[in-house]
This record gives sequence, C-alpha cells and structure tokens, in this order.
Amino acid sequence: MLQVDFANRVKKILKTDNSVIGLAVAGSWLTDELDEFSDLDLIVVAKEKISADKNKMLGYASQFGDLLTGFTGEHVGEPRVLICLYDNPLLHVDIKFLTLEEFKHRIEQPVILLDTNNQLQQIIEQTEFQFPYPDDQWIEDRFWIWIHYALLKIGRGELLEAFDFLGFLRMVVLGPLLHIKNNNLPRGVRKIETQISNEDLEDLKATIPGYTRASLLNSLENAVSVYRQLRTELFKVHTILQVKTEKKVMAYFEKIKQFEE
Repeated sequence: MLQVDFANRVKKILKTDNSVIGLAVAGSWLTDELDEFSDLDLIVVAKEKISADKNKMLGYASQFGDLLTGFTGEHVGEPRVLICLYDNPLLHVDIKFLTLEEFKHRIEQPVILLDTNNQLQQIIEQTEFQFPYPDDQWIEDRFWIWIHYALLKIGRGELLEAFDFLGFLRMVVLGPLLHIKNNNLPRGVRKIETQISNEDLEDLKATIPGYTRASLLNSLENAVSVYRQLRTELFKVHTILQVKTEKKVMAYFEKIKQFEE
C-alpha cells in the first residue's frame, strides 16, 4: 500500500538523522482502515523544535518524496502540522513536528516506526493519551444563539449563509454527539455514514437542506429536534439548560415560519 511504502521510506531517511528522536504514525493506520483514499498522518519527534520555522518543516518534508506543496495547519488549530501533497504517487501526508516533551500530550496512541534509545516507547508507557470530547455546557450555552443566527439569515434571504451554518452545526454539535451516542470518538462527521445506526443517520440526513427557505427552515427544525433528543440522552445532570433563551428563540422560529405560509 502506498501509505505504508511512503512511511517506510521516511523511516529509512530519518534513521540516519542525528537530530531526530523518532517517527510515529497516527490516523487511519491505527484502526487498520487504510485504503486508497486515506491520507497519512506522520509524527516526527526531534531534539530541537522544528515547528517554529516553516522553512525547516518544508526542508524535512522535501526529503521524503516528490513534494508538490505544503502549508501549516493553523486553520485546524495545529500550526505544528505541515499538510503536504506529494506526487509519484499522488498522496496527502500530514506531518506533525514535535519535541519529546510535546509528544507526551496526545489525543491518540500512535504506532512507533522509529525510536532512538526507546524514548518514545517510554513516554507512551508513562503517560496517557486523551481524545478531546465536546463540553455539554459549552454547546448548550451557544446552541440557541446559533439557531437564532440561522433564523436571521433565512429571514433576510441569505440562504447560502444559512445552508453553510447547518454544515457547521453538524460538524461541531450533531456529528460529535451522534458519534458519542454510538460509542465512537467524536470526530465531527468523519466516517459517520458507516459508524452510527441507520436511524441516527436518517435523523442527521434530515438536517441537510435544499436551497429554499422552506427546506432550510425544515432542516433547521430537524436539527433542533435531534439536538434536544441527544441533549436528553447524553448531557450530564449538572448541565445548566438555557431554558429562557430556548423558549424565546423557538417563539421567534414560529414567527419566521409564518412568513412561509
């Protein structure tokens, strides 16, 4: 498989680099789900901090293959990652550059490919990884204001804005919560078509609108229904519900719906 071949080539290159402590791999590799559409998630652990200098990151990446281009991952909150596209073969590779200290803080347990003096393995044995889960209160404090925002856009006729908002809501709220309900890691809507129940998937698909005001309102109402159900099933008992805000926003929802009648 091309991802495995690429990773083995990187391992061979880094093995002779005295500034590198180790190499690990994460992502789909860990769940044995690599296929022809998978990217490759590499972790390069070095003695000195490489991620502070994009040119150094690109310098390493260019050694690994026919690098077409690469950029850092600020847009996903991870500037230590260089997002690369290679040619011959065409392959998407994310390379995270860490120090040994940074390697201690992980959201998953990577597979070690190269480990100078067994240092990465020692860290894995002495520390625990923790995948970030959504915070119930954080979601509830924002959800109803977000719904009101979408209603404003629909009311004004900014349908594309409202359309995109529903995608945001699936990514940030509904997808992660449905994954949790189905005993998965809350990875947005990644692989959600195959990892949640058919009933839950149909509920989620009902939040995908067409490009009309009526369809947007219907999908938004379905999103509210799915959220309320998930909130009841999943949220901790001490979560403070924004009851007054919810009531006011849903009354406004009814007002906007009347414009369609």
